[in-house]
Amino acid sequence: MSLALFDAEAFDSALAAGEPPLALFRDTARFARSALEQRFQAGDSVVELVTAHARFVDRLLKRAWGLHFREATDELCLVAVGGYGRGELHPHSDVDLMILAEPGAIRHFQSCLEGFLLFLWDIGLEVGHSVRTVEQCVEEAEADITVATNLMESRLLIGPRALYEAMRERTSQDHVWPGPAFFEAKWEEQIARHHKFNDTAYNLEPNVKEGPGGLRDIQMIGWVAKRHYGAETLHNLVGHGFLTASEYRALSDGQAFLWKVRFGLHILSGRREDRLLIDHQRTLATQFGFRDDETRLAVEHFMKEYYRTVMELERLNEMLLQLFQEEILYGDQPADPVPISKRFQLRKGFLETTSDRVFRRYPFALLELFLVLMQHPNAKGVRAETIRQIRNHLYLIDAEYRSDLRCRSLFMEILRQPQGITDALHRMNRYGVLGAYLPVFGRVAGQMQHDLFHVYTVDEHTLFVVRNLRRFAVPEHAGEFPLCSRLIQRIAKPELLYIAALFHDVAKGRGGDHSRLGAEDATAFCAHHLLSKYDTHLVAWLVRNHLLMSTTAQRKDISDPDIINEFAAQVGAQIRLEYLYLLTVADIRATSPGVWNSWKDALLAELYHAARKALRQGLTNPIVKEELIEETQREAIRLLEASDVDMNAVSRFWDRLTDDYFVRYSVDEIAWHSRAIAKKAEPDRPLVLLRRKRGGTEVFIFTRIREHQFTITTTALDQLGLTVADARIIPSRDGYTLDTYIVLEESGEPIEEPEREREIRERLTYLLAHPEETPPRVRRRVSRQLTHFNLPTQVTFQNDLRNGRTIMEVVAADRPGLLAEIGRALTECGVLLQDAKIATFGERVEDVFMVADKNGELLRDEQKTRCLRQRICERLDRD
Repeated sequence: MSLALFDAEAFDSALAAGEPPLALFRDTARFARSALEQRFQAGDSVVELVTAHARFVDRLLKRAWGLHFREATDELCLVAVGGYGRGELHPHSDVDLMILAEPGAIRHFQSCLEGFLLFLWDIGLEVGHSVRTVEQCVEEAEADITVATNLMESRLLIGPRALYEAMRERTSQDHVWPGPAFFEAKWEEQIARHHKFNDTAYNLEPNVKEGPGGLRDIQMIGWVAKRHYGAETLHNLVGHGFLTASEYRALSDGQAFLWKVRFGLHILSGRREDRLLIDHQRTLATQFGFRDDETRLAVEHFMKEYYRTVMELERLNEMLLQLFQEEILYGDQPADPVPISKRFQLRKGFLETTSDRVFRRYPFALLELFLVLMQHPNAKGVRAETIRQIRNHLYLIDAEYRSDLRCRSLFMEILRQPQGITDALHRMNRYGVLGAYLPVFGRVAGQMQHDLFHVYTVDEHTLFVVRNLRRFAVPEHAGEFPLCSRLIQRIAKPELLYIAALFHDVAKGRGGDHSRLGAEDATAFCAHHLLSKYDTHLVAWLVRNHLLMSTTAQRKDISDPDIINEFAAQVGAQIRLEYLYLLTVADIRATSPGVWNSWKDALLAELYHAARKALRQGLTNPIVKEELIEETQREAIRLLEASDVDMNAVSRFWDRLTDDYFVRYSVDEIAWHSRAIAKKAEPDRPLVLLRRKRGGTEVFIFTRIREHQFTITTTALDQLGLTVADARIIPSRDGYTLDTYIVLEESGEPIEEPEREREIRERLTYLLAHPEETPPRVRRRVSRQLTHFNLPTQVTFQNDLRNGRTIMEVVAADRPGLLAEIGRALTECGVLLQDAKIATFGERVEDVFMVADKNGELLRDEQKTRCLRQRICERLDRD
């Protein structure tokens, strides 16, 4: 498509004819932006569009400068800096300018400069500007590496070249930030920048510009090349011997792809936007020609290409910076190699092959290299030329290679090393070795699941799981997860954990049950690597059941002995329980930075200890409810008798309670409740107690059963900014209810401040005492991310004959006030709530409610369940 951004002749004619400049410039800028968008939508090369936009702005600025500076001056220069200085300009990027002035000229031309800059804003240009003399440029550049970088990329737009060249000379590496200092500063800058993104680009909403493997990493290469080698373009690095022609193409293609994504983001958002937000991912995927298929959405195909692109750019960035490091920082150091073996040596502290024929002669060395690196922790890394050799010999890793006993032994040896496993696996993945050796892993490299629970790609999440497991074993981190640290010390073969971690999600995206398919892959791997049948069965069992513990803890009542007995029977042995607990904690913590909290920590630990007790007691001698109640009451009496409490009042209180209460509350909780209720002065006034417990804040309510009670409570808690993590609703024999809610602050932490506790207690007490003043529906906005997931509400029912109640499961999109809306539906349909398990997975809630009819019996009336399903769906699916 041919659509010119600027008709210079027509513009100049209109200006000469006296057309108002402000309207003329503004309309011209708007037309150019519209033309850019049309050409982008028509599929024009984004490289051409980015440079064409910069050229257009050049021409507009020169004319605006002439408008405000009628007489030519030798005292001022208009200079493009930063990205605009490179001749690159995305639709809504800042137009970075510097006014370079002779001493005294700034004051003399102050009114002209102010008018010029104001004019640029008025015509719609997003300008970033500075006004400096040459001396000020030198001072600013010496103090700030970013200023030095911007000046290095500057272009003279208009003004005396002598003045501009004087600035360039005074801020060159001969005077400011010489090569080694510049490189070190920019490298530290990149490390700090990557840390802001948790050192990964493989998250749900990556930053196209600043994230690892993003455009800034490509610019980093260009800055060093320009500063140290005087290379004006990345292609010049090919002539310098730092890049091969194919690597240059990969770098150029990667930059063009990211430019295309960034260009699209600017157009879609109508502003400068460098984050690839969920809001725009689907639109861009469709616009770029990706389509849904049987196993993946179009957006997942698009994001997979994005992640694979940044992975390649990360590798090229690492390799080139490695070359620069050797040349710039260690160029003067002795280059004599230090032999390690006949295949590897250290040169200037970096591991390298002894010749460029090593991998061809000894293909197994492609794995051996990582083992050698782990065994030499003082090595600074892998030499860039060796990284290049690895990439060039990946084709050797085929079926025959994977069957080679030496290769299989080396891979297992890597997993059995006492240190360096996480770094080794990350390197193997980045260099392409891990995906080549484990093809099933290679297929999920860069694969994103389009939801809010899994915020990393499958491969990155998997490596985070291994990292978390390794961290449990590091003594200095023992205080973070004490139970995990103790357990992993007892694990005889931690490599089995790492194998289970590598395979637990490897079948994602294939269709079918990924746990079962992954277990089949894990079984094949273990057999191929000569693990014993026992170890193979353990690994396969872990992969197949890696969701068992988290599902049980979050969706079932783990105070119920039957649930514990059932879980213990599924686990079957103490060793399996220990492995599963470690894998579960590591897995949940690796899904998202914010998904783990103290409540989940306490919940999983509670399930672990309960299952451990059941296993020790023996599966043929399960926990019996009657014995549990008797033991619980005996221990609670012992605690109460040691305090100042009327035991007759406690006895009267206990007579009002069902067995369910003593099963589902701990000894400590029963004593806490009994003590407060025995001392209660106003029998009809609601009692609200708060304390920190089980990784959250426990809110206990004792009051007469009233209509809308669950709705009132959950609405109030939501309005107070609290998240309900768990709920227990237990009616007494005489029309009262004992309700417990585990709540967390929005940060995922328990309530800390006494004033905050008092606020919650007073609010709940008042509302429960005045049910006629039902709080209004929660009106908090749904988060930006949640609005992009259309998840229709599903309500299913199942009768629990053993406990005489109906289990209702609600799967829906998360939203503020969800529990309160479900509570209203229960009331409208005349259904009692007896218990609830709250589980949220990103944008999706999977809540389980134990419900009954007005008589506390099973919901056998289909009209009741139909009413409830209809009301819940209506309330949760409305806009």
